[in-house]
Formats: sequence, C-alpha cells, structure tokens
Amino acid sequence: RLARAIERRMKVKVIELDGARADAIAMQLDTALVLNGDCTSEDLLREEEIDQMDVFCAVTDSDEANIISAMLARRLGARKVMALINRTAYVELVQEAGIDIAISPQQATIGSLLRHIRRGDVVNVHSLRHGSVEAMELVVHGRRPDSRLVGHRVEELPLPPGTMIGALVRDGTVLIAHHDTVIEDGDHVVLLVTDRSRVKEVERLFQVGVLFI
Repeated sequence: RLARAIERRMKVKVIELDGARADAIAMQLDTALVLNGDCTSEDLLREEEIDQMDVFCAVTDSDEANIISAMLARRLGARKVMALINRTAYVELVQEAGIDIAISPQQATIGSLLRHIRRGDVVNVHSLRHGSVEAMELVVHGRRPDSRLVGHRVEELPLPPGTMIGALVRDGTVLIAHHDTVIEDGDHVVLLVTDRSRVKEVERLFQVGVLFI
C-alpha cells in the first residue's frame, strides 16, 4: 500500500523476503521494482545502491528486522531511514541509534484518539515520553473580542504553566514563535504541554465565543 501510494511520484524499490508474495506485490504495482530478497542483507543493499537512496523505510512485521535493516541502510549511506516499531519500549532507543524516524502505530493511534476527544479545533495530538507530555497543533479562530489569542503577542498570552509555543504555520509557511509574534486568525499553533493536567486550560484558551461565526 505504501509503494502504491508513492510510486507515481518517486522511484520505488520494494524488498520482499517471500518469493510468492513478491510476485503478488509486483502484479499490484505499476512502476515500482519488486525485489525478492532479505532487507537485512548488506550485499543486496549495496547492489541496489542504497547510498543513492533518499529514504529507506523498513515496514516488515518484525521490529528486529526493521531496526537492523534501517541501521544497516544508514551505515551504508541512505540519506534518511525510517522504521516501523510496534514495541513502544524500542521507539526511543532506536532514535538514539541513528534511525531518523521511528513509526509507532500505537502512538499514532493514541494521537488520533486524543485528537477526537480534545476540545477546540485540534489538528494533531502526539503523546510523548510515555504519555507524560503532549504535543498539540491547534487552529486559532475568532476576532479580538471573541478570542484571547487573536491580535495578541506570544508574550501576552495567558498560557498555563508548563506550556510552550514552538511554532506557527501561517498560509503554509512555518514561523518560529518569538515573544513579539502576533497571533492571527487561522494560524496553526504548535504547543508542547509538559503538564498534562493543564491540557483542558489550553483547549479552553483556543475556544471562541459562542456568537463567533
């Protein structure tokens, strides 16, 4: 599914250990090249010029194979490596081991659930540090009379203790939030909430008056 989603925009190679499955996958793809082999094989990765690859993404059903192959791809010169990790205990460890992005389905699911149960216009929520910290992306709405954010500088915002604004996304451009940055309607604000007991205060801060249209 991943290969199918990106093969028209990128040059894709898929490595599959099972020969029959490799044949079946090849029938489902249009331009991607399917290789029957072991993703942890140094000889195979070298033969396929892993050092010329922009991204190596390990998404097998084995955490160990994903970790080993991603670390090997990194050592052989891949520009960025990603690994699917199901065991949450491995996630922080592999990022320290040189893997650029550890993809955790559990954390992604938690973030999706949190996004639905959080109030306000929440775009994304990520649970960090085993759930002790939340990274939130919220959209600012309203006019100055209706919102405690719009038209105010970052230093003026009544942020709860343990809450920091890291960046804004405005009209598709990422802006680093400084003390004198003025919040505008439609801004996407990225916050780090280190005290989860304050999350409800953050949500209330981003809510507008009931008469706002």
